Amino acid sequence: MREQSTTNGRTQNHRLGPVRRATEQLLDNIDPVSFGRSLVATAVGLARHPLSAFSAYQHFALSALSAAQAVAGRAIGQKFQGPLAPGAKDRRFADPAWNDNALFFALQQGHLLRERLAGELVDAAGLDAQTAKKARFVVQLIMDSLAPTNYLLTNPVAMRRAFETGGTSVLRGVRNLANDIRLRRGWPKQVDASGFQVGKNLATTPGKVIYRNDLFELMQYAPQTATTFETPLLCSPPWINKFYIMDLAPGRSFIEWAVKHGHTTFAISYKNPDASMRNVAFDDYLVRGLYEAVRIVREITGKPKINVVGLCLGGTLTTMLLAYLAEVRRDWVHSATLLNTLVDFSEPGPIGAFIDPKAIDVLVRKVEKRGYIGAEDMARTFSLLRANDLVFGYITKNWLMGEEPPAFDLLAWNSDSTRLPAKMYTSYLRSCYQDNLLARGEMVIAGKKLRPSHIKQDVFILAAIEDHIAPWRSSYKTTQLWGGRVHFVLSSSGHIAGIVNPPSKTAIYWTNDKLTSDPDEWQAKAVKHTETWWEEWARWIGKRAGAHQSPPPIGSKAFGPLGDAPGTYVHTK
Repeated sequence: MREQSTTNGRTQNHRLGPVRRATEQLLDNIDPVSFGRSLVATAVGLARHPLSAFSAYQHFALSALSAAQAVAGRAIGQKFQGPLAPGAKDRRFADPAWNDNALFFALQQGHLLRERLAGELVDAAGLDAQTAKKARFVVQLIMDSLAPTNYLLTNPVAMRRAFETGGTSVLRGVRNLANDIRLRRGWPKQVDASGFQVGKNLATTPGKVIYRNDLFELMQYAPQTATTFETPLLCSPPWINKFYIMDLAPGRSFIEWAVKHGHTTFAISYKNPDASMRNVAFDDYLVRGLYEAVRIVREITGKPKINVVGLCLGGTLTTMLLAYLAEVRRDWVHSATLLNTLVDFSEPGPIGAFIDPKAIDVLVRKVEKRGYIGAEDMARTFSLLRANDLVFGYITKNWLMGEEPPAFDLLAWNSDSTRLPAKMYTSYLRSCYQDNLLARGEMVIAGKKLRPSHIKQDVFILAAIEDHIAPWRSSYKTTQLWGGRVHFVLSSSGHIAGIVNPPSKTAIYWTNDKLTSDPDEWQAKAVKHTETWWEEWARWIGKRAGAHQSPPPIGSKAFGPLGDAPGTYVHTK
């Protein structure tokens, strides 16, 4: 009998194996990033820690009583303060009605109290760090979606607009909602891009395409000064988006700024991949991409060294290139500039909620089946990282108030996204976000181990204080990894607006030559400057660009012009 029972047990377990695998696969399809499962884990954790949960509810009840007293006071004209106030940068409750009207004040306080309670319950559940990060993210997303500002009858601004327009704003909002469901699977439209055209009013700095392979086009820009610096400049953009964030619009173009400051400037424009490029690897972007571009710029200009400016992932690749050149003993780069770049991925910020070993495994399976990750998938993920601004803010304006989204060059560029090849993308997730190999000096590309400590070039590192994609404190970690001299600059604004930062009355940045290991200590003693960091960079790079000379010709005999900038790859959809 015992043998039979054991045999039946083995048989039963064997039969459960495929069932369990099928169940897990179904859950992965429904909940690929495990957000739902993090909520289940939170509920289980609260059941195991009832006293902590009770404490959170008790805190909520006491604050709710205080809020009720404040509401009652405001109902009779007294300006009693509630227990909570919106954050300084929370624009949802900016309208005076949220404070002047007792009903709307009650809605505001109720939302803020529920939001705090939800966060405290996650804290009380005793979750592991990664599960807690996921739970906090999805709980905050849920609370943001339930904010009274997202609904017509509880949004005083939308209600006022409806009365002022005789209901026309509501009809327009319904039309916008229907269009978003039909055209964008229910995601609100963020920009009116109809007035923008690449090559017409975006990416218009004059130049020529002087090289093209199956991965990228290389452009050389026409000089706009009588003389140019001796050392040429190469711009290394990310290929998560199109290159022209570095050449956005006249007066707002970093490339134009460099050209007008006397730099012989080149830029890479990567091809938008499709399924046929599924096997293009990180090695290809290094060796057949940036490395090849540096080689061609040296050959065209006849200069032994060049300066490289890398942005975001293009900055990560620039770091990899310099570490690779150090290993193969080729002194081709004089200095580097890294703009909003991560080299150390140990603290990636909000996007870390999407990236853990299990989530990466699920993403890898889906991407490998398709051959690439879609531009829409990445764009929506990045939008969720700032959901109040990039999702719910547009729901309020477009759907509740019937407004059309703005015509804004930054948002037009942001909507012009690209795909990523499956092999490169999965390698990026595993080697950088999961294992942090580059910062540890253990990443191997093209057969060479890449060690940032072996890089001896000077580097200008820019971070943006409100960056949610490359958090500035994480960017600061590069100062402790780099082998050469480092100049770190902290700019205002976020990931993109921090880069598109032409001279203005509001531009600011901070510097501190003492690069301690603690970014907050660095920030506490940093000096504030009331100008754009572009000016700081122009002075820094000017000291590393050599003497002035007559501008070199566009291209060379071996690399003649193939067409006008911004080329053809930038137009691929």
